[in-house]
Amino acid sequence: MLTTLKNALKIKEIRQKLLYTLGMLVIIRLGSQLPAPGIDGSFFRDWFSGNGGDAFSFFDAITGGSFLSMSIFALNISPYITSSIIMQLLTIAIPKLEEMQRDGEDGRKKIVAITRYVTVALALIQATAMAVGFGRQGYLTDYNALSVITAVAALTAGSAFLMWVGERITENGVGNGISIVLVINIISRLPEDLKNLYSQFVAGKAPATAILAAVIILAIIVGMVVLVIVLNDGVRKIPVQYAKKVQGRKMVGGQTSNIPLKVNTAGVIPIIFAQSIMQMPIMICTFVGYQGTGVWNHILRGLNSSNWCKPSEPVYSIGLLVYIVLVIFFAYFYTSITFNPLMIADNMKKQGGFIPGIRPGKPTSDYLDKVLNYIVFIGAVGLTIVAIIPYFFNGVFGASVSFGGTSLIIIVSVVLETVKQIESQMLVRNYKGFLEG
Repeated sequence: MLTTLKNALKIKEIRQKLLYTLGMLVIIRLGSQLPAPGIDGSFFRDWFSGNGGDAFSFFDAITGGSFLSMSIFALNISPYITSSIIMQLLTIAIPKLEEMQRDGEDGRKKIVAITRYVTVALALIQATAMAVGFGRQGYLTDYNALSVITAVAALTAGSAFLMWVGERITENGVGNGISIVLVINIISRLPEDLKNLYSQFVAGKAPATAILAAVIILAIIVGMVVLVIVLNDGVRKIPVQYAKKVQGRKMVGGQTSNIPLKVNTAGVIPIIFAQSIMQMPIMICTFVGYQGTGVWNHILRGLNSSNWCKPSEPVYSIGLLVYIVLVIFFAYFYTSITFNPLMIADNMKKQGGFIPGIRPGKPTSDYLDKVLNYIVFIGAVGLTIVAIIPYFFNGVFGASVSFGGTSLIIIVSVVLETVKQIESQMLVRNYKGFLEG
């Protein structure tokens, strides 16, 4: 990876793209420190430490601390991520959108434009809910119509600006802009998390205990990174043979190809969906000021991951079991709407392709479906392990960190994807230089 970066810096075009990306990231981090007008940041920090819990901790992590400090980027790109997921699901459900997606570049531009409008709408809704929901509790310095409108406009504009920055990085920089913005936000919180781990398990302990704790923490982090890399790069390649056929006086075809099926087909989407469903009731109750009584209080505490794996309160770990079921369910659900074995089998049949030992048509579709279900289960189990390891150590040992398995998956996958893109750009440039020479 370091060799790739070193070689990339020697190429003027790629070096300019990297510097452009770096400049945009600096702007993002500076904007994350600018307080939103009309909002009392100190109130929100006090409220968050006492009531926020895990329902907002991941949200704060993906905003790079902007949410906790209530900067103009408090909403960050979360509305865009939600909008993209909604559009991806709607593309499967609505024929008109599916037709747009198949229209090539023009259709893609239309879908991107719709995604932008949905993003702004979601940001407007979230900003309004926060301004109105927390306004009377001291969230705003002055709770009146003007202060509400000002706060909503500032937060919505901040989210829209970050969406624009992400698109500019994609267009003029390196990698997927939105993913890069998300990763830099998560990485910006890592030093503070590592500092918390150090002060909690290493500082002030006996030398032998401190060294052992440091080794265990490092081993867990490295182990999770390795597991995420394996999940991200794991592929099952299904061989495809194309029959020979006569075209004119020549015999063509007969080549061998393969269908690559990723082990972690759905990526981090199942975890995001599961977390959203588990945390939505908590966030709604928080906004309306409902603490829950009796059974409802226990249900809300069970949904909160900060109560999972605690030896003193094992009953709340039932929420972890629900979370695991949701992750596996969404892994299958998302794969089913993004990968169509029947369509692939039909396309192979039209092109004269077949899987050795499997008849074309429905038998091929059934075979692909069987293999896909098998590897999706393996991917979902691996994804679940990465996701619950932080919850286990948080509950049993009280390790207080904002990042978890989800953050790690995002960081590793985006870094690997960006490095591959840099390598492909270097390869294309080498080909161009060879042809021009």
